[in-house]
Amino acid sequence: MPVSAFAPYSLSAFNASHASENKIHDDTVAARLGFAGGLVPGVEVYAYATHFPLNLWGRPWLERGMMDCKFLKPVYDGRIVTVAASQSASGIDFTVESETVTCASGSASLPSELPAMPDLASFPVVPARRERPHVNEPVFAVGEWLGANPVEVTEDYASSYLRDVRETNPIYSAEKLIHPGIILRMCNWSLSHNVQMGAWIHIASAARNLGLARVGDVLTTRAKVLANYDRKGHKIAELDVLVIANDRTPIARVHHSAIYRPRQLVELA
Repeated sequence: MPVSAFAPYSLSAFNASHASENKIHDDTVAARLGFAGGLVPGVEVYAYATHFPLNLWGRPWLERGMMDCKFLKPVYDGRIVTVAASQSASGIDFTVESETVTCASGSASLPSELPAMPDLASFPVVPARRERPHVNEPVFAVGEWLGANPVEVTEDYASSYLRDVRETNPIYSAEKLIHPGIILRMCNWSLSHNVQMGAWIHIASAARNLGLARVGDVLTTRAKVLANYDRKGHKIAELDVLVIANDRTPIARVHHSAIYRPRQLVELA
């Protein structure tokens, strides 16, 4: 295992979602909820952490690797982020730190066996809701199936994302591959394309890569609500999300968790 794979990796974080419908990324709203500013999206923090497994295992990790990431503290726009990793029994463990605070932690691996491909027939096709209920209403019923609006990943979109997450690995542009952060963003949209949430927080994702997504692909999701519960006043939903390219090719399967109604919103109501 090359020593260079574990050299600390630093970058200046960028909040690409200032204007998002999710107001947790807006400086003013986030400050009202007790944060120092708008939060850099968790999918982008996840994207920063993919530096190590990609550097270590290359293309095979994008095809069949695994990564589990928990988001512990906010990352803020313009702050220096440092990703550090160490060898583990199954692969690597990593942390994402900003200003000496551990903001995320997780692990990544490259299983020797090929992933079992899910049966698409077991994942019903459900369109995103045309009329999205407000988060105050009963939402995310356990067992419910959710979809997201299809997204064509154009060359402009893909290259813009690489700039936003400060990605310098040439494999994406050379092979016209879609960054895992974009794939994870589809999981967020399984939530936000179905419910009006105002401000919400992505807290964890455990992803298994199933294949390569390429520039020009149209991505969709088929997601099942696994859990919906209250933890310390936060309303949390967990999804089993299958991300699919061009309605036929599974790209990733993700256990995706989010606080869809932070307790701060309840307290301010």
